[in-house]
Amino acid sequence: MSIDSNKLLISSDFYSVQGEGKSSGVPSYFVRLGTCNLTCGMSRAFANKLLKEKSLEDGEIFEGDLHAEGKATWTCDSTSQWLWRGEDKEFQYLIDRWKEQGIYDDILNGNIHIIWTGGEPTIKGHQEAISNFTSYWFDNAGVSLEDFNPYYEIETNGTVEIGDRLWGSLDQINSSPKLSNSGMTEKQRIVPAAIKRIMEHSNYQFKFVISTEDDVKELFRDFVEPFNIPLKNVVCMPGLDDADNFEERTQFCLEMAKKYRFTGLTRLHIAAWNKTLNV
Repeated sequence: MSIDSNKLLISSDFYSVQGEGKSSGVPSYFVRLGTCNLTCGMSRAFANKLLKEKSLEDGEIFEGDLHAEGKATWTCDSTSQWLWRGEDKEFQYLIDRWKEQGIYDDILNGNIHIIWTGGEPTIKGHQEAISNFTSYWFDNAGVSLEDFNPYYEIETNGTVEIGDRLWGSLDQINSSPKLSNSGMTEKQRIVPAAIKRIMEHSNYQFKFVISTEDDVKELFRDFVEPFNIPLKNVVCMPGLDDADNFEERTQFCLEMAKKYRFTGLTRLHIAAWNKTLNV
């Protein structure tokens, strides 16, 4: 898919609370950008079939072909959002949305974080679009540079290097590297240059989803140890998409945190809204 860097390819945008990672609980505005370079739980052919048929219901969680074939243990739960629902939006669209909801000033001063997510927001066209949007916003905000203080978090799978222009506007990088349970190949999901680039930032976290202790051993073997990632920058959450097993899965994650010394958290949005998206 070709991305117009003078617009934002938005699949969905909404005001909520960050449910994952070190910013858990912070009021946040999510901007989900369309398309991704990975298809966790699915072959590319299967993803293309879904794209063509548009047969997946909004918010539906399903078993992709790699999951069903036993080659993956999960399938991306936001596929219905980023795969085909992206729509080019003028830069003014987001600014107007924030003003309509009465949250513009709090977004401008960083009280409400902006979460750039996807899909994969570090795809080159998205990087350029976010930077162009930021320039447009500042040019039209009517405030000094000192008073222009939005807080940008970016959610990335850590497989695309972040360029200098976008880099300078990021306050926090939340990288969620994929393990083999995604069904993606090692070459697809581990890109050393991209990982090392993230570690140059002053505020980053590597955020892993774990379902078994083998997942923990793998993240240490494939990421923590070869890249010397400090444990203070490693956050783990349980593989959790249903409130029915929230307590048991959260307890598992916290026990692993005690044993392996990373930061153990949970998924707050599942506790609050279960499988409902965009709330």
